[in-house]
Amino acid sequence: MATAMLRSGFSAGGRGLARYPIAAHAIRPNLPRVRVNVFPITATSLSTVTRRPAATRERPVFSTQSILGRSYGTSTDNNNKSTGSEAAKKKEDASEDATKVHTEDATPQATAAKDASPPPYNEAEGPPAYDWEKDGDFDIEKFADLPYTNFGVNQHIVIDKEFKECLRQVLWQFRAPVRYAFAYGSGVFPQSKKSKDAATEGQIKSVHSKAPLPVQKAQNGEPKMIDFIFGVTHTQHFHSLNINQHRDHYSSLASLGSGAVSFVQDRMGAGVYFNTHVTVDGLLIKYGVVSLETLKNDLRDWETLYLAGRLHKPVKILRDDPQVRMANQINLLGAVRVALLMLPEKFTEHELYATIAGISYLGDPRMAFPTENPRKVANIVDHNMQNFRRLYAPLIESLPNTWFDDPACKSLDWISTEKDRVMSIRQNMDPIKRGNMVRRLPKKFRSKLYFKYQQKFQIPQLDFDKMMTESKNEDTGSFKRQQGGSFEQRIAQDNPEDLRAAVRTVIRDTIKWPSTTQSLKGPLTAGFRKTFRYVGEKVGKYRQGSKEKER
Repeated sequence: MATAMLRSGFSAGGRGLARYPIAAHAIRPNLPRVRVNVFPITATSLSTVTRRPAATRERPVFSTQSILGRSYGTSTDNNNKSTGSEAAKKKEDASEDATKVHTEDATPQATAAKDASPPPYNEAEGPPAYDWEKDGDFDIEKFADLPYTNFGVNQHIVIDKEFKECLRQVLWQFRAPVRYAFAYGSGVFPQSKKSKDAATEGQIKSVHSKAPLPVQKAQNGEPKMIDFIFGVTHTQHFHSLNINQHRDHYSSLASLGSGAVSFVQDRMGAGVYFNTHVTVDGLLIKYGVVSLETLKNDLRDWETLYLAGRLHKPVKILRDDPQVRMANQINLLGAVRVALLMLPEKFTEHELYATIAGISYLGDPRMAFPTENPRKVANIVDHNMQNFRRLYAPLIESLPNTWFDDPACKSLDWISTEKDRVMSIRQNMDPIKRGNMVRRLPKKFRSKLYFKYQQKFQIPQLDFDKMMTESKNEDTGSFKRQQGGSFEQRIAQDNPEDLRAAVRTVIRDTIKWPSTTQSLKGPLTAGFRKTFRYVGEKVGKYRQGSKEKER
């Protein structure tokens, strides 16, 4: 019955003209028979198809049309793979040019770090005349329109160039349009010491059918599945094209059409649809598809922290987007501020990075069961200290209430040269400055924290609503969004243990439900066989981590 209901509810994911016999009859006398790989269509939407001589006849190329009430960009011939790859390469090269300084090694990274965010301002003098967090244009179309030179280049982590090209090659195997993409996880950034013995050919082929040498080297002799996230403009459009090209990537749900797939993606869990344990270009990968709007909203506001939390840790961005870069910089600053609320006046950068990396795991149901390495957070930080530093050091230096308290940090290129040294950090515990920090937390997360403290301080609802209205004014020219009031200062002055507990509770409440429902839809999107395989691998990691913990 459930299948019948889905079939009736997702006619948008049907199979072309077979479901619309009237339309098919209307156009059959005038046009050649073509196989339509996008959506069920009508005779009107085929107005751009013209008959060509038989010798040169090809599949039609559709102009931008309104299909089922949605407007999509031009779709190229599915057989013209090289053209799509070249277009993708040009987009990637454009983002590479926008991050060229940072992706160079050695001293140029100091320049990138310096310009990644605006310089710190004096709190006593008030916020600067232009503050990109409040006044920035989040609908920009070009990297040149970013607020500052080299803005956000700290997000581009340096990895081996040949390995990066192998990852980019994976993207070029998809004809469906991908606007933003990154690779993440232990398959890209090792979370354990390099194996003393190189992996045998049999071990490699048990994971990757044809792993290039750069991939083998990057994975430290322990072949692992590589994880990707693809940000797309229209989820149904992407799945329609991708099902046609890679039907074997999908579970039986795809037989109901792209409408069913996009419905499950957008309406269940955190808005991500994963295809797992698929082989692309000789590599075993898992890729999640997400709407760009869902991604940007989570980065800016922490609606679910499902994607924002992944980007708290080092990832390799393979295809960049200026709007996502803006949103992710908000996300990274939010991670630093939340961590600062949970840390004392003096701490090390290792403690900071461990606190940040642990945010996304606080409400993750996998951590409550034997399906995840209990040392996962420690392993991530221990083996990626330099990458965390590249990601967060420029942001720490831009904040007015936090600084590196180490003489070595006075050097312009210390981020690259002091690789083996763990730096000390201090923060100003002044309630006014910490209140301002509370006021700058991501919007949805901040609202939940406010509600938590409204209950603790027993503030009547009418008084609380009035206070929030007076301090809101986020769309005006005032600086009230940047400057916390008495309520934010009371939060900042709360007992450190109570504040830490409140922040952790809000994090759990934010993550728990979307993460749980996202996990529960795994059998539907991946199929039971792949789900059991994935869970089995996670249990193996849990056992391995437990052994390491006992040592």
